[in-house]
Amino acid sequence: MAGEQKGKAKAEQAKGKVKETVGRVVGNERLEAEGRAEQSKGDARQAKEKTKDVFKH
Repeated sequence: MAGEQKGKAKAEQAKGKVKETVGRVVGNERLEAEGRAEQSKGDARQAKEKTKDVFKH
């Protein structure tokens, strides 16, 4: 389960980075903001999983 969540976090971060970059290239501020938000969501998920790992070991 933890590996699956870590994978989701990485996927969200990557997807967010792509959205942010595409938004910046085409000048779409909304898409750029969505990308940053998605990256943040992935960062939060990753931080949660790292915290769980610390207490597990």
